[in-house]
Formats: sequence, C-alpha cells, structure tokens
Amino acid sequence: MIVLSLPEKVLHPIFEDVALSGCIKDGKVWSDAVPIFDVEIILTRYINEKDKVDFNIKEFVEANFAFHTASSNTFVSDISLPVKEHIKRLWPYLIRERERHVSGSSLIPLPFPYVVPGGRFNEIYYWDSYFTMLGLKASGQHDLIHAMVDNFAWLIREIGFIPNGNRTYFLSRSQPPFFSLMVSLLAEIEGENTYLKYKEELVSEYKFWMNGVNNTDETADKHCVFLGQGEVLNRYYDVLQTPRSEMYGEDVHLASDIQQSIPSFFGHIRAACESGWDFSSRWCLDHYDLSSIHTNDIIPVDLNCLLFHLETTLANVMSLSNMADEKDEFLKKAERRRSLIMDYFWDEDLGYFFDFDYVHKKKSTSINASGIFPLFIKMVDDVKAEKALMFLSKNLLKDGGVVTSTLETGQQWDAPNGWAPLQWTAMQASFNYSNHYLAFEIIKKWTTLNEKVFKETGKMLEKYNVVDPEKLGGGGEYPVQDGFGWTNGVYLAMKAVESQI
Repeated sequence: MIVLSLPEKVLHPIFEDVALSGCIKDGKVWSDAVPIFDVEIILTRYINEKDKVDFNIKEFVEANFAFHTASSNTFVSDISLPVKEHIKRLWPYLIRERERHVSGSSLIPLPFPYVVPGGRFNEIYYWDSYFTMLGLKASGQHDLIHAMVDNFAWLIREIGFIPNGNRTYFLSRSQPPFFSLMVSLLAEIEGENTYLKYKEELVSEYKFWMNGVNNTDETADKHCVFLGQGEVLNRYYDVLQTPRSEMYGEDVHLASDIQQSIPSFFGHIRAACESGWDFSSRWCLDHYDLSSIHTNDIIPVDLNCLLFHLETTLANVMSLSNMADEKDEFLKKAERRRSLIMDYFWDEDLGYFFDFDYVHKKKSTSINASGIFPLFIKMVDDVKAEKALMFLSKNLLKDGGVVTSTLETGQQWDAPNGWAPLQWTAMQASFNYSNHYLAFEIIKKWTTLNEKVFKETGKMLEKYNVVDPEKLGGGGEYPVQDGFGWTNGVYLAMKAVESQI
C-alpha cells in the first residue's frame, strides 16, 4: 500500500537541517535524494557527528545520499537539425522504464514506461503528461501513450486518485484533472472500448474531486465549495498545511514575513501547486505580493471545465455500459455545472471568463489564459465564444504566442511568460469555434518562437517570453528548465495540425 510519506518525517532531523542550511541550493534536489545506506544507519551517524567541531553538513550529505542528474544533461543538441528531429532524438532521454523501490527514496516506482518533463523534474507529472501525449501521438508512439494512461490508472487504483507526480511527498494533492482527456485521446487511437477499460478509474477520479460533496454544513469541504441551494463547484486543495517537502527551506522563509496564519498560508501555497500554476498573481489578493495568496478561496474556471469534461465522459461511459439511469445522472451533473460556470465565471461586459472568489463573493480581476477553458472544452454558445476569442486576441495574444496573464509580477505563471499547455488550449478553443485565423496565428507565433530559441540555445524550454521573443522566459522559484516534455508535445502536435491544412 502506498501512503503519504514525507521526507522531513522519514529523514528527521537531517532533512530539515539540510533544507534550512541552504547547502543544497534547490530544495527539490534534496527532497529527491536517494539514501546510499540504510536510513537508520544514516540518521544514527548524523546524530553522532553533527555537533562535532569539524562537522560539514554538505560533505555528510554527499557521502550518504545519491543525487539525480538530469539524463537530458548528457544529450548533445545539434542546432543544424529541424526541431522535429531534435525531439525525436531527445525522447529516449526523457523516457523512464520501471524503477525499483529504494527505502527512504521519495520516488514511487510505476509499472509501465513514461515520459518525464526534463531538467529537475525526474518523475511523471499529471497534467504535463496530457500535452506530452499529444506529441507522442503525432510521433506515432501510441504504445507509450497507452503505457502512461495505464500508469495513471494504476495510481488511481493504488492511491484513490492521481497525485501531482509519482513522489511520496505529492500524495496530498493532485493536479488539473486531465485523465478523462487522456482516455479520450487514447480512444481516438484504439477505439471507444477504451472508455470501458478505464471505467472504474474514471469513476474513482470523479469521487476524489467530489469527496465531501454532501457536507453542506460547511462553506467548503476539500475540493468542494457550496454555493447554496445544493449548488456545488470545485476548487484546488491540498490536505496538508505545512511547508512543501520539495521547497521546504523556501517555504519556511516565505512564511517568516506574512500577515495571515501560517498553516493557512501553506495550504494556499500547496493548493496553487495542485493547480499547476505555481505561482501566479491569479491566486493573490494583492497581485504583486505572494504573501497575500488565497488559492483556497478561489473557484477556478479551468478546474470546473475539466470536471465538466469528466462528467460528460462518464455519461458516455455509462451509455456504452447500457446504464441509462447513471448516464442521465451524469448528464444532469454536467448540465448543472455548465449553468453554474456561466453564472459565476462569465463577465458579459468584458466578454470573457474569470475565476470566482467565493469568500469575497466576486469575480477575480485577474485577466489570464485560464478563461479560455470553457471554449477548449467546447461548452459555450457561439456568441460567448466569439466575444471570448476577441478578448483573448486583444489582451493575451503577443508576438510569441498567448501570454499567461497581463501582469508582470516576477511569478512564472504571469507575464511575460507563455506556456505550451495554454497555447494548445487557446488554439483548440479557436478551432472549436471556427476561428481558424486565430488558431493559426497562435500556431505560427508559438512554433516560430520555439524554433528561434532552439537555434540560439539548442534547447526546448519549459516556458518562453512571448511578450519579447528576444528574451528568455524567467521568474519563479527555480531556473528555466529544458527538455521539455509538454513543449515537445505541443510543438509536434501543432506542426501536425499545420501540415493537415
């Protein structure tokens, strides 16, 4: 049985001491370290040696732990090659086969091969993987898509949900629920019986996000927010209110200068990580101050659109299973959610969708690319769609593609950065409502920027500066990473779309 196991508990007290000492610059590198010896032996050594005058904590760690080096670091780029060929050569460096379990390691071994993002990210990530799969489909690597979906199904069966990634310290939260879209993608390849194969896992995924739905005595319970009269929408949420293992020292430092309660602060930080948008002005009362983060107070438009897709997918599954009553029940849930999405997120004056702050009972003022998700899921009428695409084009489309938000705050999920998944969702939203001009503008701007940066650096990056394509993307808690799973996937998928026209 896989249980929540935090490195700061397993490796107490050395984990906290190392994290707070700063001797390892990247907290994730430390949380992913693998003990070379039995954990109890290492801890006993540490207790016996740490107070000695000549003790060096960094030397002790290096002698007792092994550290991951990104396999993509050994890959040598050839900028004379087309980007497609570069990605083809790079895939093997990002693929992981079945690993063995190591006591004291945070990695959860998976039964089938999978693709990691690259750089410091040496495990599978939930929502990243959908966009990586788009590129695998374009590359004809259907077996790998199947294997990755099977890994996620295995995680649902073993844990009850899909965690942020296959690390023990990620078992307190998930990520944007793209599993139903992954199953749909695989069904396009293998046929509609795919839906029946993953029926139980799709149901379990839904139960996870709706856990607490009947506790209407509260304003919110876990992922569920109660709006009165039996109406429910969902939020991002993490069951823990402690520093993140992978950024332990950074979180303790952040919490040293905040006005809100420290446990609540950590809860908001963790919920933002579940959103995948860590971090963004989208989650902050003061858009320019991360200490004002209040993610748990926000009902996000993208999350609820993805759950609408899950509900409609489950209705289809029940139809294929000849379960008419269950089919009707999920259709009712989906239609009710659609109505609530229009009521709470749509701004008729601005012609765009915005998150809703249920604590302050008002729409967010953050203008960002998540507002295009109702069109990506294809759940709005043509009139709203035309207005939303016009708003997107006017406010978020820049020289290098779709910018994440309109504010430049120093957080990585804000301007001037653009990210591959948001280019795809905006492009698909445009196609869904027959705005082919805008869709191809997004394709052209984004893929051209990818190609330009590759020719200059030999890398496909995690994020890009779409406002000023002469500069690289930046901001956030760590340096820009290369590899990069979802960038590779979206690039290949966009080029495949482009070649079909």
